[in-house]
Amino acid sequence: MNSTKRNKILALSGGVGGAKLALGLSTIVEDERLSIVVNTADDFVHLGLRVSPDLDTLMYTLAGESNQTQGWGLQGESWQAMNMLSCFGGDTWFQLGDRDLGTHLMRTQAFHQGQRLSEITETLCQGLKVPQKVLPMSDDPVRTIVKTEQGQLSFQHYFVRERCQPKVTGFHFDGLEQAKAQREFVELLQDPTLEAVVICPSNPFVSIAPILHLKGIRELLRQCNAPVIAVSPIVSGMAIKGPAAKMMKELDMPCTALAVAEYYSELLDGFVIDESDAKQAEAIKQLGIETLVAPTVMTTLKDKTDLAEQVLTFCHTLQKEESICGL
Repeated sequence: MNSTKRNKILALSGGVGGAKLALGLSTIVEDERLSIVVNTADDFVHLGLRVSPDLDTLMYTLAGESNQTQGWGLQGESWQAMNMLSCFGGDTWFQLGDRDLGTHLMRTQAFHQGQRLSEITETLCQGLKVPQKVLPMSDDPVRTIVKTEQGQLSFQHYFVRERCQPKVTGFHFDGLEQAKAQREFVELLQDPTLEAVVICPSNPFVSIAPILHLKGIRELLRQCNAPVIAVSPIVSGMAIKGPAAKMMKELDMPCTALAVAEYYSELLDGFVIDESDAKQAEAIKQLGIETLVAPTVMTTLKDKTDLAEQVLTFCHTLQKEESICGL
């Protein structure tokens, strides 16, 4: 997009799916205009190290260092530390590659020195040469608890150790009521130059919900001048990545793009669905949400860039419509 505008773009993201669209946005939006707020409710301490899976996925993706084949972690990774830990009978259900360990060691040391997660993330981005602003949703700890028929599980235990097998009955976010939204995140939502808020195609329940339910954020989203647009993570009744579709079925929700639009409905000005779900567009519009039908499956960098272009063009259309309606 050859835009001359200097207005700001804010993306809300979880891990892999959100990082793909964030990368697409980074190719067409000037570095200083793009900020990505990332879910931190699946952060946890493992082997004494502070691990931030979604933040790391986003940083590695923007740095061009993510493992494209595996879908998580770093390219060119080795596993000598995990192999040695296994020899000792250590806990290896959550795999940390040798390169990845450097990130967690740095983060953990900085925490022990009293630094906030925002400061640490800025340092890590500088080291990875990521020029965009990457912000944790909060500097306070929030932890996703997955309620299942087998009892309550922390998110990583459910997602990685149990491989999403237990049937989900609900979610709880420890610490959410006390947590404050990250300061720059709040300032962006109040910034009159904010051009668009893009909710990336991430899991609505465990990646985006913690961000949206931080104190004051939903109200700020309703009040902000910029259009709020979400991209559906559900395509043809399936999640491209992760357990979102399985969760929807177990929560007795239709596994459709329409159901995701209903979940977000009060916050959205626009919703982007895949071409394969075009028949749902009219029903989504009946919710009072403008709808864009576009190819949303992102495999190549061109796919990511093309979708980002369409999302921002859609945003500009909504801005124009709002301006006309305000005359």
